[in-house]
Amino acid sequence: MFLNKSKRIFGLFVCATLALAFPTGLNGQRTQKPVLHGKHWVAITGKPLAATAGALVFQKGGNAVDAACAMIAAASTMWDTLSWGGETQALIYNPHSGKVIGVNALGVAPSGATSEFYKSKGMSYPPEYGPLAAVTPGTPGGIFVMLAEYGKLSLKDVLDPSIQIADGYPIEAQLADSIEREKKRLKEWRYSREVLLPHFGQLREAPEAGEVFRQPDLAATLRKLVEAEQQALAAGKNRKEAIYAANDRFYKGDIAREIARSVKEEGGLITAEDLANWQVRVEEPVKTTYRGIEVYKLTHWTQGPAMLQALNILEHFDLKAMGYNSARYIHAIYQAMNLAFADRDLYYGDPYFPPAEPIRGLLSKDYAKQRAKQINWERNDPAIAPGDPYPFQGGKNPYQNILEKWNAPKPKPGVAPARTQDSLSLKREDDFKRSFYAGTTSVEAADAEGWVVSVTPSGGWVPAVIAGRTGIGLSQRAQSFVTDPAENPFNVIEPGKRPRVTLTPTLALKDGKPFLAFAVQGGDSQDQNLLQLFLNVVEFGMNVQQAVEAPNVNSFQMRSSFGEHESRPGRILLAESIPAWVRAELRRMGYELTFEERTSGPINAILFDRAHGTMWGGSSNHGDDYGIAW
Repeated sequence: MFLNKSKRIFGLFVCATLALAFPTGLNGQRTQKPVLHGKHWVAITGKPLAATAGALVFQKGGNAVDAACAMIAAASTMWDTLSWGGETQALIYNPHSGKVIGVNALGVAPSGATSEFYKSKGMSYPPEYGPLAAVTPGTPGGIFVMLAEYGKLSLKDVLDPSIQIADGYPIEAQLADSIEREKKRLKEWRYSREVLLPHFGQLREAPEAGEVFRQPDLAATLRKLVEAEQQALAAGKNRKEAIYAANDRFYKGDIAREIARSVKEEGGLITAEDLANWQVRVEEPVKTTYRGIEVYKLTHWTQGPAMLQALNILEHFDLKAMGYNSARYIHAIYQAMNLAFADRDLYYGDPYFPPAEPIRGLLSKDYAKQRAKQINWERNDPAIAPGDPYPFQGGKNPYQNILEKWNAPKPKPGVAPARTQDSLSLKREDDFKRSFYAGTTSVEAADAEGWVVSVTPSGGWVPAVIAGRTGIGLSQRAQSFVTDPAENPFNVIEPGKRPRVTLTPTLALKDGKPFLAFAVQGGDSQDQNLLQLFLNVVEFGMNVQQAVEAPNVNSFQMRSSFGEHESRPGRILLAESIPAWVRAELRRMGYELTFEERTSGPINAILFDRAHGTMWGGSSNHGDDYGIAW
């Protein structure tokens, strides 16, 4: 009897510990949000109202591109960690051609934005905030091109929800409280203060949650864009030409002139010529295969190929046999990410500026095999450095001297010792964490015709400089540049150049058809979260909602793309549900553990069920992200 009781207790212990180790990995495991099921369409993004904008456009007869544009516009109007002056990155699957298309709507460094300029102001990097952090606005152009080339509806139809939101909507607590926290900085910029602090001079100067938040200047700007389209249609222009007429008004007309005037007033660098010369680029994305599945990313002006590199490395190991979120599995993921991100930190940059990045070598399967052999299976390697991809594309590395000095100590003026728990070090920890996850929302849309869109728009988050009477919040993306070629010779700031960004939508095809569309916000954590989401589905058989809620691990060993570009070798973020024996083993392997209740990031995803001809939508339980399907 004692033996039977012991067996029962042991069985209960095993079940309990498995539940901790695999909180969402078991089939049938209950999720905090329900999975979405759609036959006709799915629309998911960072805010419920923005998802509703996508649903409204679908109901008007729009396709997934129209709906995605409506959600980008609505999220930008709602300041969902971006504004209209930010940047938009998209992957689009065209069911008629069977091809994946890349849309590069990232702004560029303005006139006068050079390393020497920032160094003359005592800056190691372009600043995190303010007019000198701005690149040219890209999101409007991205919407115009996506809509004109691949959508069905008019700009008027697509912008209607955003115009209504700009006229006034009940603001959510997340944004209202973010404005209140950042009000000191917002007061530095006249137009930001006027728009975002409607109770200026009172104890709480930001809007209250549920208060109707109005942006009359932005509403007027959006109406000007629709006016330009409608005038072009009335003059006999076709749908596409009319949408591009709105593009011209934004980048070459009265809106552009007001942006340039106000940026100069605030001490920034963007000129009318910078706006007129900027253009969206439609590109061919890069891809790799993992277990026969094609995974597509935008190329190396984003960090996206780092996920492809990590998949190439991990393909050499039996991850399923390691066990989901076992110490060995976590170690494998962490080390593969560190190898891939070290390459990102040195070799990624704007492909339209010399020197040419070695992307063919970086994505070589043979290069990944070599990198996989570098993993130390006993301990974390804090000295992981970039590899040498050049021989894998038939070349010789011109930056061997940088490689040899990669891990040389770099002084960080003003940094308190990492373990000193005084107010300065705690503030620096908060600043580091905030900057590491900075910005971005995500947009996923798909329809029964077969169009699939994955987008990570960003830039112009609170606190942003608002450009005069346009209501447009400017991007802060210039901070992702470096000023020293020894840090990354491909990503040194200069006028007209795009910074290497963290923004990284993803599409995966199986047997030539859409399999999974997914994206996430969160700065340098994005491709870490997306890598694990993909493995959750492919290796561990999770459904899409289980996969987006499942606990992830985050490395901080790569160089941050924001702020002072700091690195924390061995620092790892784990979910609080990770059991004690896994924690103990990771500490033995040299990791410094930190914990949060939810670590999945606000991942949004659509899985395509070919067997039943339906779509499964997943929206993480991390934040306000929300989806609607029909």
